[in-house]
Amino acid sequence: MDASQKLTGAPPAPPGSSRRAYALRFISGKYQGGEFPIYPEKPIVVGRSSDLDMVLVEDMVSRRHAKIAYSGDAITIEDLGSTNGTFVNGEKVKKARLKEGDRVLIGTSILKLVSADQSAPGPGVDAKQNLENVAAARRTSQVRTMSGSLQEVPLPDLLQLFGTSKKNGILVLRTEDDVGRIYLRKGNIYFATINDAEDVSPVKACYRMLTWENGSFDLDPPDERSFPEEVDLTVAEVLMEGMRQLDEFNRVKEGLPALNAKIGLAQPLIPPLRDLSPDEIDVLQMVHNYGSVAQVLNKSLAPDLQTATILQKLIKAHYVEPR
Repeated sequence: MDASQKLTGAPPAPPGSSRRAYALRFISGKYQGGEFPIYPEKPIVVGRSSDLDMVLVEDMVSRRHAKIAYSGDAITIEDLGSTNGTFVNGEKVKKARLKEGDRVLIGTSILKLVSADQSAPGPGVDAKQNLENVAAARRTSQVRTMSGSLQEVPLPDLLQLFGTSKKNGILVLRTEDDVGRIYLRKGNIYFATINDAEDVSPVKACYRMLTWENGSFDLDPPDERSFPEEVDLTVAEVLMEGMRQLDEFNRVKEGLPALNAKIGLAQPLIPPLRDLSPDEIDVLQMVHNYGSVAQVLNKSLAPDLQTATILQKLIKAHYVEPR
């Protein structure tokens, strides 16, 4: 059996004879905010063609793209030979069983399977018309076709979806304090910045953005500019190494002053410099030159984890002290 055909779980069977009500909620894309109910034994064909049950009018959606069915206690989605594929939780599928909370990517729309109101009206043209109304309202308020909230779609999940579907464009992330940009080419990451800071490497910027849990995202059109520090990283590489480093960094930073804290060389500087490695000397020099934890992390060419580990050692050994 093809790996993409593996079943990923099913909605729990409800007690008694009645079945639970479900809906597909659009959490990104031109139909964001809309919901489409799923009814038992009423298959839904999704595509660009106007005569289908769920019509998604965009170039990346095929005329007949996918079919969703609720039969027995199982909800399944089946790709109908679409050009750009159907994805469930970042995995390209031919046929898969859905469970509550699963995210489906069709074109530029991310849909989430959610529980629905049992008293919702039966199948008809309302759901189809509602999606058209949502799309019309969004056209008058914004031009972006793919946007959403990091609370709904965490960045690791979002990157996995975009990487598997080989998206091109700039993923723009906005929090209360920062703006990050991740540049994608055929699903791979080739550049990244936070607040357009030139002293933070693209890889380091990606790792830092993985910690952002609140904010919004937009997928902007591709940027044809070239960057002097371009990388070529798969999403899998960034997620695997980034999450490992973040877990370790969170443990290390407990022994560090706050990021905005001032630091400097200990006065007097008693321990001998000859006991330090070249990497430790480099961090010590950055402490002297820049004088804050954040600036040392930004200016260091090494990953945050390595720099923080060295900085923690220098503080414990009394080479560096808070100011």
